[in-house]
Amino acid sequence: MSTLQSVPALGTHPAGGSLPSRAETRDQLARATYDLLVIGGGILGISTAWHASQSGLRVALVDGGDFAGATSSASSKLLHGGLRYLQTGAVKLVAENHFERRAVSRQVAPHLANPLTFYLPVYKGGPHGAAKLGAGVFAYSALSAFGDGVGHVISPDKARQAVPELRTENLKAVAVYGDDQMNDARMALMTVRAAVDSGATVLNHASVTGLRFTQGRVTGAELRDALDGTEFGVDARLVLNATGPWVDHLRKLENPDAAPSIRLSKGAHLVLKRTAPWKAALATPIDKYRITFALPWEDMLLLGTTDEEYEGEPADVAVNEKDIAQILDEAAFSVRDQQLTRDLITYSFAGLRVLPGGPGSTSKAKRETVVTEGRGGMLSVAGGKWTTFRHIGRTVLKKLESLPGHPLGQGMEPVSQLPKKLPLPGIASPNAVAHRLLIDGGGTGPSMAPDTARHLATHYGSLAFDIVRLANEYPELGERIHPDAPEIWAQVVYARDHEWAETVDDVLRRRTTLTIRGLDTEPVRARVAELLAERS
Repeated sequence: MSTLQSVPALGTHPAGGSLPSRAETRDQLARATYDLLVIGGGILGISTAWHASQSGLRVALVDGGDFAGATSSASSKLLHGGLRYLQTGAVKLVAENHFERRAVSRQVAPHLANPLTFYLPVYKGGPHGAAKLGAGVFAYSALSAFGDGVGHVISPDKARQAVPELRTENLKAVAVYGDDQMNDARMALMTVRAAVDSGATVLNHASVTGLRFTQGRVTGAELRDALDGTEFGVDARLVLNATGPWVDHLRKLENPDAAPSIRLSKGAHLVLKRTAPWKAALATPIDKYRITFALPWEDMLLLGTTDEEYEGEPADVAVNEKDIAQILDEAAFSVRDQQLTRDLITYSFAGLRVLPGGPGSTSKAKRETVVTEGRGGMLSVAGGKWTTFRHIGRTVLKKLESLPGHPLGQGMEPVSQLPKKLPLPGIASPNAVAHRLLIDGGGTGPSMAPDTARHLATHYGSLAFDIVRLANEYPELGERIHPDAPEIWAQVVYARDHEWAETVDDVLRRRTTLTIRGLDTEPVRARVAELLAERS
């Protein structure tokens, strides 16, 4: 890896003007009174901030860690209708999920989502028969208006052509259906940008130390900058608690007597190097309710997930040896052993699903969103699925509209009048962007390697051209961060100046894929830290 020259902060904010410093953002947050303060920068909070800003409200969004730094970047990376929900007869839910999935992958963010074919293997002695699964995938595709083709059944030999590591012993048939895939951290970051483009003020790495009250109502929050310890506060007419697994922690600050409202389910995943190309994903039934996935993702293989109740501190959730053994054992139902050796594992991660409180198995619990109001007037939102993040944002806004006597409803653009499928920044055909980058660097310079062109196109859309221009101005930034990854150094500077990256992990885990590939070496981390420190 060559030595890079100093690169100062460059360019402008996507919405125009210079990207404010943390000190400037803190000052702005402390001096203004906001209509809505969203606490929690996971996808629920981000989506609500985006939609609230569109509606004309003055919105602030803060998070104690990085945007999408916890559960929202620890998903199975899917936009899906939820095939297993047909098992419980939730036909309307599946149809609604499909509508949102298609809207995101076709109109809102086609540059960040891609269609993925799924194979559902039917093994002798398995929990479901071929006829049942064949009928299930047909119904599933019908509920998506056959937008991804018609669900059907194919032979094991044909399936093996697309998934060479498919285990064929005792394999009777394979059911086929379609869904979509994404990089969840990138999707969340683009939604943050959309919120800021609509007028929101955002700050990550700013933790809540207390709530502000006026005559018994929650009217803001006290915060501490986790990077330098600066303490400040934000005033708001309404506060939304969108802290995910921490939702009850914040409710306790509003009302020490608040009863628990949620329970948590831990989902662990493994990332492995692939031993062969995969052209489809595997969704293998483990029992009547659970499915384990083997997904081609970011040139790697993603395995998971687990589903077990979690009662510890949310910040302590981690993958343990039991999780690793379970994921590999369950994957072995349909994946050949040579693809499941431990030396192929590059990364593991665990997230927490937020479920409504109640009895029963977490694997059977509904993934529904719950909006509640506390005695101090703070709204809390919890639960839901990544696929329906836009719908959740609209749902929270409708709740704001309906609050009796609440002044927010008078100054808002009605939810029904908001754009139905407003695209995220960078919307473009990823194939067209990659083609331009391959030919002439998007009109900004020399062509680039095919894997880098494809990576930039599918993670930034048309914004990839901004990164390439940066690399052309500083040629050393056009070099790869690591020889075994498609990313270039310009992405680090871009993350620093345009995507609120403050720490090395912000860059390597969520703005790029270096960590999940197991390539965040000490030299890489040291150089990223140097570039972040050069922020002017």
